[in-house]
Amino acid sequence: MYADEKTIRRILTSTGDTWAVVGLSNNTSRAAYGVAAVLQRFGKRVVPVHPKAESVHGEQGYASLADIPFPVDVVDVFVNSEQAGAVADDAVAIGAKAVWFQLGVIDEQAYDRTRDAGLAMVMDRCPAIEIPLLG
Repeated sequence: MYADEKTIRRILTSTGDTWAVVGLSNNTSRAAYGVAAVLQRFGKRVVPVHPKAESVHGEQGYASLADIPFPVDVVDVFVNSEQAGAVADDAVAIGAKAVWFQLGVIDEQAYDRTRDAGLAMVMDRCPAIEIPLLG
């Protein structure tokens, strides 16, 4: 319901290649770390967003979306569902084109707000699973 194939394909192929990954740190046991590596293999620039603002996978990190000094195409959200809505609102505020809530991250009100603001959105899916399926 929150992830039609057409929207998934559009975000992954034609929305842009700069992905801010919210929740990405150097903790290799976290899903964000592995997903970011997959996105990089498929040609995406991964921008880590984490309170520690540490560099990950060779990319400078930022403490918040608002701190990123260049345009972001897609905001990939790895925070819990309770925090995800605020991140989606921040994505709208910085002018992102799309928001992607990872597996298990669900906020129906944030989905509606984000779509109403004109952004493409996918919820409860993983781009690292979807991108290899594009062929």
